[in-house]
Amino acid sequence: MPPHGGMLAYAALALAALRLLLSYKSALYALRRLWRCADEWAQAYQYHEVPRFAGAQCGCDGAENPLFRKVAAYVAALPSLEDADAACVVSSASRTNGGLSLQLGPGHTARDTYLGARLAWTSAGGERLVLRVRRHDRSRVLRPYLQHVESVAEEMEQRRRELRLFANTAVDATTGAPRWASAPFTHPATLDAVAMDPDLKARVRADLESFLKGRAYYHRLGRVWRRSYLLYGPPGTGKSTFAAAMARFLGYDVYDVDLSRADAAGDDLRALLLHTTPRSLVLVEDLDRYLQGGGGDAEARAARVLSFMDGIASCCGEERVMVFTMRGGKDAVDAAVVRPGRLDVHIQFTLCDFEAFKALASNYLGLKDHKLYPQVEEGFHAAGARLSPAELGEIMLANRASPSRALRSVITKLQRVASGGAAPPRNPAHRRNTSWSGAWTGQQWEDQAQPARASAVSVEVDETAAGAPATCGGVFGKEAPMREFKKLYGLIKVRSRREGAGAVPLEGDAHGPPTPGNHDRER
Repeated sequence: MPPHGGMLAYAALALAALRLLLSYKSALYALRRLWRCADEWAQAYQYHEVPRFAGAQCGCDGAENPLFRKVAAYVAALPSLEDADAACVVSSASRTNGGLSLQLGPGHTARDTYLGARLAWTSAGGERLVLRVRRHDRSRVLRPYLQHVESVAEEMEQRRRELRLFANTAVDATTGAPRWASAPFTHPATLDAVAMDPDLKARVRADLESFLKGRAYYHRLGRVWRRSYLLYGPPGTGKSTFAAAMARFLGYDVYDVDLSRADAAGDDLRALLLHTTPRSLVLVEDLDRYLQGGGGDAEARAARVLSFMDGIASCCGEERVMVFTMRGGKDAVDAAVVRPGRLDVHIQFTLCDFEAFKALASNYLGLKDHKLYPQVEEGFHAAGARLSPAELGEIMLANRASPSRALRSVITKLQRVASGGAAPPRNPAHRRNTSWSGAWTGQQWEDQAQPARASAVSVEVDETAAGAPATCGGVFGKEAPMREFKKLYGLIKVRSRREGAGAVPLEGDAHGPPTPGNHDRER
């Protein structure tokens, strides 16, 4: 056989194998369709129509059926719609999936499962959605399934709506009710972007998720469906940003309550609370400053705040999260203010150490490691120098085009702090107390036999040992012995540098311009 004849034979064999493979997949698909048709033919089904407009037979005189809109949104989010034989592609206002979404077109079918039952939605002319359910499953799953569809659709609608920020301004002269000025809440902070210890962040996320799912649990306990958080620490440590990230994660509006302005306007704090909506985050900043402020009766101010935090007025309106911030420690206010029940979760935000700096550098500069990291670590260990996350973030933001220049600026700042120039006070050994009251997941909550156990659960991290590192927004450091060893090693290296040829010239240093070998080389 000629050579070209053999090549043609091999090509023919390859083509035949490819066609056989494609035919095999097509045959499997056809067999599955045939089996599905046979199964549907053998089963007895019941059909339930959801019209877009309720007719006169429903007593609604052509009004729009709210259930139709919820079912349409639910069906459009079904994963099976992407695998359907046909679907309509429409432009969407949402930025997800490139601004495009799938919808059930006329005559198209999308399948779903619930509690082991197989269901299907079919669009009839775009004016009706028909639910098909097996007759022997209808009494078991029909009502629970429709309630599930409604709850999922409401949650999706709540997530997509525009969040708003409210601030108390004055009192209405005619009604005496407090006035709230509002604006779109566009803060971009998210829990994923917050520089925080991963374990602590996961704990906060789980606590918020458990709260969102805890309606039945709170009602069974006879408690108000509310959760309160205390964020305390020096200014610039990210407390307000973390509160904004919590609001975006929950999908809640934010009510920023200015206690001093409420006093000046003569507002009743309880009236302010009564004019907030459910599914909202109530933010009160600088609580300790207000309680310690001069002028007026301090005891009266404290009584008003305590009534605002957990008085009978706080029971009006469910699914509410209250966040309080303080600039100082918890010992700066009365213990009755921070007791469990008023403030359930306590999170301390402190100045940054080297571990927190690396988390910030990863967020701002995209760095996992750098040749200048050892010098930065020496700067943090020398004399216990620390900077706030706001200071570090501003340095990195201004030098984001050159990570090396940003790190040199951080080193220069640390040297000035260590030498006593504009140095912030060193953090004394402290005790971080993160208190959790009933902070379990939804499943763990339901498994608890005695509800009283949920009212007093405390998890403490003791860092009173000498040399315990401060953290940035809850970022945990290394173990204390390793910290002491690194600190001693850093001091020895600094002393050896001073006794040797001198320190490496840094940008902005007084020793002169950088040498040619010390220019910005990106890693």
